[in-house]
Amino acid sequence: MRDLSQLPDLKLALVQTTLAWHDAEANRARFATLLEQARGADLVILPEMFTTGFSMDSESLCEPEEGATYAWLREQAARLDAVVAGSVIIRAADGSHRNRLLWARPDGEMLYYDKRHLFRMAGEHKHYTPGEHQVLLEWKGWRIRPLVCYDLRFPVWSRDARDTDLLLYTANWPAARRQHWNRLLPARAIENLCYVAAVNRVGEDGKGHGYSGDSQVLDFQGEALLEAGTGDGVFHVSLSAQALAAYRERFPANLDADEFELKP
Repeated sequence: MRDLSQLPDLKLALVQTTLAWHDAEANRARFATLLEQARGADLVILPEMFTTGFSMDSESLCEPEEGATYAWLREQAARLDAVVAGSVIIRAADGSHRNRLLWARPDGEMLYYDKRHLFRMAGEHKHYTPGEHQVLLEWKGWRIRPLVCYDLRFPVWSRDARDTDLLLYTANWPAARRQHWNRLLPARAIENLCYVAAVNRVGEDGKGHGYSGDSQVLDFQGEALLEAGTGDGVFHVSLSAQALAAYRERFPANLDADEFELKP
């Protein structure tokens, strides 16, 4: 059994900014500049659909599984010596379109998570295929579960009180529902006894929807360690494994969690 208290602190960089509508090249160029400010982080988190904005034009905007953004993320991860993660519109090998979070490691390995819950109020379920599996990734000894935007509303999909140290949400969450975002994130942290990091965008998209940002990092009691507000830039925070281990030791609510099984 691993000793969580022996893990090093995990340094995060959250990139909250505007996105150029349907312009992957412009967005990659902007993020490449911003990522200079992310140096020193272990994990760099970008928004959902960071190359296009939240678009239902999946057919014209999709990239192949190992396309331009895939290669770009690998380059950035190697340059920063950090994991760089964010979601992109991907045409999978089976021909389906996926809202796919790519997880680029500095050693060149690329892992991914496909968004499970598709936002039907925007018709996302008509243009994308949902993911089938939860994913638990490990970095620097930390166990991290990536999720995308609308997934936040479904606590069963986030639930894993025994193995997850950090829940990571990447999003295009509109300002009209910012209250939901700011209330649900602390709930996920408290109920899972883990850290939560959530990255949103700011500005206005091509459909006229505004985004208020509110990127944040919360501890295992739902207390804010970082709040980006409406700022545009790169925000840093460090997570303590020792503090997490100590809290779980004195308040092991996970031992009383209900057993359940997820169906495909």
